[in-house]
Amino acid sequence: MKLKSYLPYFIALVTFAVVALAYFYPVLEGKEILQSDIVQFKGMSHEVVKFRAENHSEPYWTDAAFGGMPTYQLSAYYPYNYIQKLDKVFRFLPRPADYLFLYFLGFFILLMVLKVEWKLAIFGSLAFGFSTYFIIILGVGHNAKAHAIAYMPFLISGVLLMFQNKLFKGFVITALATALEISANHIQMTYYLFFVLLIIGIVYLLEANKNKTLSPYFKQVGLLLVAGILALGLNATPLMATSQYAKHSTRGKSELTITPDGKQKPISSGLDSNYITQYSYGILETFNLLVPRFLGGGSHESLGKDSHTYTLIKDKAGADQAAHFAESAPLYWGNQPIVAAPAYIGAVVVFLALLGFFLLKSRHKYWLLASMALAILLSWGKNFGGLTNFFIDYVPLYNKFRAVSSIQVIVELCMPILAVLGLAKFLSAEASKADKLQSLKNATLGLGSLLLIFVLFGTSLFSFEGLNDAYYGKLLEGLDTALVADRRAVFFSDSLRSLILISLAAGTLWLYFKATFNKTRTIVILGILMVCDLALVDWNYVNSTNFVSARKVDKPISKTQIDQQILQDKGHYRVVNFVSDPMNDGLTSYYHMSIGGYHAAKPGRYQDLYDYQIAKNNIQVLNMLNTKYIIYPTDKASAVQLNPDTNGNAWFISNLKLVNSADEEIRALDSLNTKTTAVFNGSEFKFKEPSFVVDTTASIKLINYKANHLKYTSENLNDGFAVFSEMYYKEGWNAYIDGKNTPIYRVNYVLRAIEIPKGNHKIDFKFEPKVIQQGSLITSISYLLLLLIIFGWYFYDKKKQH
Repeated sequence: MKLKSYLPYFIALVTFAVVALAYFYPVLEGKEILQSDIVQFKGMSHEVVKFRAENHSEPYWTDAAFGGMPTYQLSAYYPYNYIQKLDKVFRFLPRPADYLFLYFLGFFILLMVLKVEWKLAIFGSLAFGFSTYFIIILGVGHNAKAHAIAYMPFLISGVLLMFQNKLFKGFVITALATALEISANHIQMTYYLFFVLLIIGIVYLLEANKNKTLSPYFKQVGLLLVAGILALGLNATPLMATSQYAKHSTRGKSELTITPDGKQKPISSGLDSNYITQYSYGILETFNLLVPRFLGGGSHESLGKDSHTYTLIKDKAGADQAAHFAESAPLYWGNQPIVAAPAYIGAVVVFLALLGFFLLKSRHKYWLLASMALAILLSWGKNFGGLTNFFIDYVPLYNKFRAVSSIQVIVELCMPILAVLGLAKFLSAEASKADKLQSLKNATLGLGSLLLIFVLFGTSLFSFEGLNDAYYGKLLEGLDTALVADRRAVFFSDSLRSLILISLAAGTLWLYFKATFNKTRTIVILGILMVCDLALVDWNYVNSTNFVSARKVDKPISKTQIDQQILQDKGHYRVVNFVSDPMNDGLTSYYHMSIGGYHAAKPGRYQDLYDYQIAKNNIQVLNMLNTKYIIYPTDKASAVQLNPDTNGNAWFISNLKLVNSADEEIRALDSLNTKTTAVFNGSEFKFKEPSFVVDTTASIKLINYKANHLKYTSENLNDGFAVFSEMYYKEGWNAYIDGKNTPIYRVNYVLRAIEIPKGNHKIDFKFEPKVIQQGSLITSISYLLLLLIIFGWYFYDKKKQH
């Protein structure tokens, strides 16, 4: 390949880097984006980060959240993870410009595989990367999701190369792209991508069957499977660790058959269906793809001083109140609990995709349309219950993920591909003039008529009433009516905006058709329309105001007076913060060992404990968790209360209460005196003695704490049974008495316990997860196999050529 042939790739790389840095230009000033989810993550992972810095190793466990949990899906570095090093090569720009660059790059490679002209591929890649949903997730800190989305086009590129019979390239790119996709660590996005790959495979299978080429097809599929298996092997450690933890998390099967109020609940191997479909895309909301604020935009929209809402509040409550409310007005009137921004793909992109629908006749059209149709129907969730319930009940793993609306990323991936392919076809000599003209007319009249209806009659077609409008009407008389008026106004302005944009796009194509514009000018004009359309909408939601000093991002959680007061106590204890929802609070974990936390996959039994006991203010349960400080809200702000009755880090009990099911075990905590009695499930654990003699001098003391190694000393005149205020997790924790391994039992639904012989003893709890060693071995073997295959294949092909 001549050096000149690499020039388009060089131009593309430079363009993508410049555009990514230009959009997120504050990074050039040393600023960083303040992402709400990342602030929570920093709180949750703070203990791990400190441990890593002090010990130069991984704890794989933190005590700072939910009473204790593995860090596999929080913050963990694994041995031999060279895929992450490769990922850092691609993400060389400052965050979040690195993710935007990766969006562009992956899509460009895919378009080049699809044989799109490089100039058009550059503009198409920019349009893909500026899809509003992709930008907004960077604003709120869904970095893993953005990361996984960015590698989707890479992976599809490898699969398509394989089906183009470019076996070596296809194999290498598929293996590496799959490994990178998995390494991004957003299993839900990777899972959704699998549907697209499955549809691609079916489309090519049907074609192979028609053309009597099944043998080469199955060879290609076989090679793709080998590449996929090797990619899994390269990520064996995190995958195995995550799989192990998932069984014990809220994504796994609960043993409870009752609800917190004692009613029977349906048996499920995954998340509750109501929780899965809580964020269901409205059917009308689908028009957000075409008109950005079709349903009002986000839950917090900025309104100007000429808005109905601002004028009303100013007249009744003053300019300051009006400005404050109008800066974050609740314009979204759909049924989702909260929406940061509309999932706008771009009016020009939708128009060009419709053009492609009419003009294209290739296989790519069919897998793109099928993927988009499936994604849209599934994104409707409870609004299209038949299909959704079928997938929840019968499709493997579908019930492990919440927020079904997020499958719309498949639409945001496929529609720009269809748009670019449609435009490429229109600009080529492959299609006849008659087909081009008819397709242009169909797309223009179809989409233009719809938008014209929205412009002329849309404000009277819908109610524009939000779920909480009644509340706002009570808050200030007439506020609900003002909000409806403003929703109508943005609906009209955005519908008109989209109509103008597709008119400009259609006009540009018409001028090309009439030979007034040449191909390059047409690409540039349409490219600028696509990119500017999206970037201007994006800028309303993620812009320079999202950036702060690097110092504030590095340490985003300030130490309050209450934190300082608690931290004067140098012991090992836990804190609960009832100022916010403890189960959605990662901030407290930054300075304290919290009984709460912030995570999408919380420890399952601990979630049960919270729902059935802590939420009901069971002080005995707080005591057994060693909850020494309780932060609570006051009229002014918050205050802290010392709990003098905690059980401490560990204690001897005198009685064991036998129950025979998880239901009985969680119910037993309703009235259990956790200082003297522990409850255990007899169907899982067996004990010889139900009671023990505890003398007045018996004691257990924690003498040294590390996240993955706790040291105690015990003193007891009799054989005893000790309960520890630490979470039971059998997949890694080992207990040693004077260096000898001893069984760990689970009591009180979540806690660890051991039998301790009489006398003075040293007790160690060590987190030694075998899954790390097992996964590391598989990973190293997979790297070796991949390198042998790649180099062996390469030299074999070279030898054949000679």
